Amino acid sequence: MELTVSNSVSNGVAAEIITKDKVGLNPRNGFVSMEGLNKLQPKIVTGDCGYILEDVPHLSDYIPHLPTYTNPLQFNPAYSVVKQYFVDIDDTVAQKVVVHKNGPRGVHFRRAGPRQRVYFKSDEVRACIVTCGGLCPGLNTVIREIVCGLHHMYDVKRVLGIVGGYRGFYSKNTISLTPKFVNDIHKRGGTVLGTSRGGHDTKKIVDSIQDRGINQVYIIGGDGTQKGAAVIFEEIRRRGLNVAVAGIPKTIDNDIPVIDKSFGFDTAVEEAQRAINAAHVEATSIENGIGLVKLMGRYSGYIAMYATLASRDVDCCLIPESPFYLEGPGGLFEYIEKRLKENGHMVIVIAEGAGQELLSENLRSTDQQDASGNKLLQDVGLWISQRIKDHFSKRSKMAINLKYIDLMYMIRAVPSNASDNVYCTLVAQSAVHGAMAGYTGFTVGPVNGRHAYIPFHRIIEKQHKVVITDRMWARLLSSTNQPSFLCTKDVIETSSKTENNLRNC
Repeated sequence: MELTVSNSVSNGVAAEIITKDKVGLNPRNGFVSMEGLNKLQPKIVTGDCGYILEDVPHLSDYIPHLPTYTNPLQFNPAYSVVKQYFVDIDDTVAQKVVVHKNGPRGVHFRRAGPRQRVYFKSDEVRACIVTCGGLCPGLNTVIREIVCGLHHMYDVKRVLGIVGGYRGFYSKNTISLTPKFVNDIHKRGGTVLGTSRGGHDTKKIVDSIQDRGINQVYIIGGDGTQKGAAVIFEEIRRRGLNVAVAGIPKTIDNDIPVIDKSFGFDTAVEEAQRAINAAHVEATSIENGIGLVKLMGRYSGYIAMYATLASRDVDCCLIPESPFYLEGPGGLFEYIEKRLKENGHMVIVIAEGAGQELLSENLRSTDQQDASGNKLLQDVGLWISQRIKDHFSKRSKMAINLKYIDLMYMIRAVPSNASDNVYCTLVAQSAVHGAMAGYTGFTVGPVNGRHAYIPFHRIIEKQHKVVITDRMWARLLSSTNQPSFLCTKDVIETSSKTENNLRNC
């Protein structure tokens, strides 16, 4: 197959790379803005039949004549029995597996895994790990597996933990991470390194990396953190430093695009079941009982949707992507009344970002942001609980008993479950293999079940959201029997947005 390298794509694939003069830092909180991320040009390889590889940067792209070394895994007895353990240099992973026979092969990403040649000597590696943003189940597992992967697979002995997020690079002490230190941390929630929002100062961070002699940087965090990682990579490249930057995407909401899912999501859905079960018990134990559960989901309602599908006890699921209204024919109040008359009880699940447009103007804080640049949301759970109580208090013929359960921060702080522990192991080891092979400026995650190296710009260009015209949302509606709350106009607008997003994928 004939391959051609280019800097642009004619079919609408995003083509953006950060340039130093366009990097936008919020002077108030040091958070990286999207305005600073609008000049990325990807490393594109095209081939026959519409084949497109969105490749990731490599240290050799800007540092010529780098020496390579035999991968020490060749001499590791644990891997000696594995056939074809090393990934072929031409192996790629397709972003979409469903294609038409006469259609283009589409976008691919470089397959993750160990290479036969590495670009770092084991005794010369000085790695660091940092966790940023909110808590998420699995953070400690990822930290553990990076440390153990570097030590046991590549015999790397020097790994530093950056304490307290991005600002820890220049304002905190570091801690030495060894297999003994991290041995049991996966059994605990949170992060042993601590975390924070904001605090991104590119110059200070890269100065610290350079001064400490660090040559591998592992950055664990959500889309805001990965934006910061992209800026750090660009500054490192501008300075011509032999430093690999690897991102590990973290979002409990599962709102990062391209990858199948992020770590912590399975644990969040599992923990949500406990709250839904409790709400169901409360609702069924009293006449006209309503159990209302608020779950995480600022912009994406995946936790609420999957928890609802898994539970089968939920009567109504409300998410940010699906607008709803309270009063009038087909509204939420009418549906609640109908459900109570039929079953005598009801369970409602609501994501934290749902219904924000319904809150009165004096309650909304549209201009306020946290240190990560996220819009501060009002507590829609408390608000809608009160609205439901007020509505039915005016109807003397139907008294209700509503119990409100807010599971937001309980979910974030629990240790990861078995499924997420396996996921964290694979994603951490894939990041280590990529950095040792000289790849940089990438994030790693599963794409159609295969781990791949993905350019930063692809995971920060937009958010992954529930498509309410998709079959998965239809399955939820058939499970809960709730109305869609959509008028014809809403369906048309949603379909148009979905089509536009698919064209830009």
